[in-house]
Amino acid sequence: MPENSPRSDALSRRRFLALSGGVGSAMALAACGGTSTPPASAPAGGNGGANYNGPKVEIVFWNGFTGSDGQTAQKMVDQFNSATPNIQVKMNIYRWEDFFSKLPAAVQSGNGPDVAAMHLDDMPTQAAQNVIVPLDDVAKALDLKESDFSPAVWKGGLYKGKRYGIPIDVHDLGLFYNKTVMQQAGLDPNKPPQNKDDYMAALDILKGKGIQGSWVPPFQFTGGFMFESLLWQFGGDIFDSGVTKATWDSDAGVQALTWMVDLVKKGYSPANVGQDADYLALKNGKNVFNWQGIWQVNDVATLKTFEIGTAPLPKIGPNGGVWGNSHQFVLPRKTSNDANKANASRYFISWFTKNANIWAQSAKVPARKDLVDSQEFKSMTALQSFAADVQYVHYPPSIPGMGDVLTELYNSVNNAVLLKQDPAAALQSSAQRATKILQDNKKKYGI
Repeated sequence: MPENSPRSDALSRRRFLALSGGVGSAMALAACGGTSTPPASAPAGGNGGANYNGPKVEIVFWNGFTGSDGQTAQKMVDQFNSATPNIQVKMNIYRWEDFFSKLPAAVQSGNGPDVAAMHLDDMPTQAAQNVIVPLDDVAKALDLKESDFSPAVWKGGLYKGKRYGIPIDVHDLGLFYNKTVMQQAGLDPNKPPQNKDDYMAALDILKGKGIQGSWVPPFQFTGGFMFESLLWQFGGDIFDSGVTKATWDSDAGVQALTWMVDLVKKGYSPANVGQDADYLALKNGKNVFNWQGIWQVNDVATLKTFEIGTAPLPKIGPNGGVWGNSHQFVLPRKTSNDANKANASRYFISWFTKNANIWAQSAKVPARKDLVDSQEFKSMTALQSFAADVQYVHYPPSIPGMGDVLTELYNSVNNAVLLKQDPAAALQSSAQRATKILQDNKKKYGI
């Protein structure tokens, strides 16, 4: 969501923190101790980044791109620095958990970066704590509008009616499948399953060959994301319309989690799948269908023994539903008001997002529709199924403290998939706890 490094710690602790925002949010509160009332406006930015004609300045760019995406980001920064001599960008990369411990403290002391990137679901907490500021002037100056993006990713950058994020990309879940093993088992490697019937028929054939074809991990990466996708496919949602109550314990939620648990009970998946074991098994031919994030596209392309294909998520339920997230540019609060740096930062945001097809090489779908429709992006064939699924992607609602709430959801998936608790009971108890957290957060963040 991932965070897009091939392996290392990319799928476990770091990604959990990156996308849940739980520990990062708690650290932000402790370090910042700020107000839940967002600032009225961003620092002066002149023309909002439409161009830059000022003196030579250096701006600092922070992010958590510690994997291959960091290499791509550095490549883009180098290109920008060469093309724009009067603006030199210095990029600092931190693990996401370190990023969210350092950023609030740096902002508080007046030593924060000029520009940063973070996930869509991290922004509300940072905005509520006055760590980042609105950048409506950037969107206005660049004439950005909802029709330029998928509506969900554009609206996800809003908090309390103000824009805090300029979308860079979408990274979503998709189906990775081992074409080599499919062919060996007598399945058509060019026809991945598209619905429940196709999926179960393929799993039965694989099971008959002694292959457990769809491993179910009990962790957020990627079992939690699998559950959320299925929840939406069965017509449910994580919260009610006012985000006052967790609703993942609905009939749709029970259907979704029961389907996952049944894969384990009926032997289509091993029990007690370890963190990332589902993905590793895909790469070594022991697993065939893996609900996995776009961030693994470049990794599977390096395999020699097995050929891995990518496809849209199969519709197990009657609706389209896909977990996804988005990296977005933000402006950290500044204690000084340097108009040249402010405008240079905005110009860098504009340049980067307009060149997001370079960024797509690190396995992302550009947030801008015109870039998705370009021939350059269409030539990236392994990403096309993920781009096709963007229309079905759901994002967390724009409220602070979301990571703490979603931790309850992921705990319930863990308990059920490990067969420690009945799906309905696991979902019900976790939804009750999450609802209490939502209510507490309203007071905590002043919402």
